[in-house]
Amino acid sequence: MAIFNKDSKGIDDIKNLPANSNALSIIAAGTKILGDIDTDGVVKIEGRVEGGIRAARQVLVGRQGEVLGDINTREAVIGGHVQGTVNASDRVEIQGTSVIIGDINTRALAVIEGGRINGSVRIADAKEPGSDEQIHPSPVAVLR
Repeated sequence: MAIFNKDSKGIDDIKNLPANSNALSIIAAGTKILGDIDTDGVVKIEGRVEGGIRAARQVLVGRQGEVLGDINTREAVIGGHVQGTVNASDRVEIQGTSVIIGDINTRALAVIEGGRINGSVRIADAKEPGSDEQIHPSPVAVLR
């Protein structure tokens, strides 16, 4: 994130965010959650979650992290195992240590060599009406 980027939010925009939108929730290694997680901030999973995750900003699944359920967020960075659908309105990053068994729906996708996906990938502009019906050229990057 650049400090002087003209696309970055101004102070007035930041003041209008919910109070807990900058909150970081960490599910530590060795921790198991049975049930759904819902937050306006960021969730980092290093343990195991058996349930859906909804995070308004970002979901981070670490190398040791496991999610058995759907993920709904603005941005997802997957480094561990996910069994479920990943819906990210902005982007998904699949790291080289990740395994995803399920579908991915997003506007942009980055796949690092070694990352595995067993499911369908749908790239659509989430801001367009009827985006479920329109498929755009895939902005997919394979990083080596």
